[in-house]
Amino acid sequence: MAEHDLIDAGVGTAPVVIGGRRLTIEDVVAVARAGAAVRLSDDPAWRARIARGAEFLRRHLAAGATVYGVNTGYGDACVVDVPMALVEALPLQLTRYHGCGMGEHLDEASTLAVIAARLNSLAHGLSGVRPVLLERLADLINHRVLPRIPAEGSVGASGDLTPLSYVAAALVGERAVQFRGAPCEARDAWSALGREPIVLAPKEGLALMNGTAVMTGLACLAFTRAAQLARLAARLTALATVALDGRAAHFDAFIFEAKPHAGQGEAAAWIRADLAGRPDTPGHRLQDRYSIRCAPHVIGVANDALVWMRRDIENELNSANDNPLIDPDGERVLHGGNFYGGHIAFAMDGLKAAVANLADLMDRQLALLVDDKFNNGLPRNLTGATSARAPINHGFKAMQISSSAWTAEALKHTMPASVFSRSTEAHNQDKVSMGTIAARDCLRVLQLTEQVAAAHALATVQAARLRLRGNVETVIPEPLAAFMEDVAVTSPFVDEDRALEPELRAMTERIAAGHFLGRNAGGRP
Repeated sequence: MAEHDLIDAGVGTAPVVIGGRRLTIEDVVAVARAGAAVRLSDDPAWRARIARGAEFLRRHLAAGATVYGVNTGYGDACVVDVPMALVEALPLQLTRYHGCGMGEHLDEASTLAVIAARLNSLAHGLSGVRPVLLERLADLINHRVLPRIPAEGSVGASGDLTPLSYVAAALVGERAVQFRGAPCEARDAWSALGREPIVLAPKEGLALMNGTAVMTGLACLAFTRAAQLARLAARLTALATVALDGRAAHFDAFIFEAKPHAGQGEAAAWIRADLAGRPDTPGHRLQDRYSIRCAPHVIGVANDALVWMRRDIENELNSANDNPLIDPDGERVLHGGNFYGGHIAFAMDGLKAAVANLADLMDRQLALLVDDKFNNGLPRNLTGATSARAPINHGFKAMQISSSAWTAEALKHTMPASVFSRSTEAHNQDKVSMGTIAARDCLRVLQLTEQVAAAHALATVQAARLRLRGNVETVIPEPLAAFMEDVAVTSPFVDEDRALEPELRAMTERIAAGHFLGRNAGGRP
């Protein structure tokens, strides 16, 4: 790829190579969130395989073969033969009649993740598409020609047809895109780049749309944010232990060797590292309450779940998941159901439950901190006001109420989407995955949980400072002190009531971006 091709994607991050290699979740996140470009592999064998699949399909059709979605109708209309005179027009028709998405449009990171996932799937060489189609998908990423993809309208099998139709439409110069910071027509973006919109070859419309790229791209982003939240929840537990004058002994390695769930032990190790150097005394209670003492057990569930979720997400990411598949070596056309998104659906349903439990954990810790019946001597609602002003100051009272609301909403969204299969499309699509709905639900749970984490971070830093003010001998280990300083950049000490919404929003954005997982964080993601 030439140097000028990196202008829109960002020169500072190494390009992600597509073709002949497995992508990782981190590769997709690099494209979606770090500005990385993509580059198609230079491997001659890989390029030949792509061309060979498209050529075989052309010859197969010329020999009079019938191929679903190429010279037949789609879905229940597979029994309808399409005359050869209309075969060339069929892909465009598919993209057009699926242009019925609704809801909010995917943001830039989500859109980039979706395109990267679709490009990587087609790069397996089992979809019968031409090399030029892969090049144009790479152009969407590298020049930030971003289709405006409505989030709603996919049942997750036959893949993400309706949302992916917006990717296909952008390639053919139809519908709106975001380009260089502003909305415009797709054809105008291609014109600005000195290119003509692509004319789809037979099967290319189906290959673009009949796959799991939307749910998979969203799952990659969800995975990363969940891993970040698990680590942050451990750090906040450590700081809450200090603020509550609690016991570090609850996180002794011996306890977690006796119950050897790897993720639970990992979470306890994170907390121990953050509390290193703090003397352990019985304090106010022999045993801290469950939201402190059992925090590694809660966080550990998410840690362990992320292990198998990575396996399933990356398997889906590195799969050929459209239909039919084109075998360029055996010269076969195979009709199957790889567009079914059941693995992503199950992973996202599981992840949203694990993440919502993190929200509940942090909300319960916050409730302890603000309540002077349980916070071991801290001011009511963590107010930092002087005694003269204390009667009219309420500190973090309202923030705890809001945190409870966000937590309740996150918990409400844990109803699994994957069990709500609906027979649709004239009972052809009579068992569907709902994987994209599950992924969207998971992202909403993540957003709400990041808001809870932001509130918890502001309140817990306030509580630790109040503990220091009440007892100058309180030991705050270096990783936690550094964290407190970092949070203070966004939200200084609350000595008099003020509207905290701007600080909460800024903190939430920093958490979503993984800002607090620097050199002192340790462990994942």
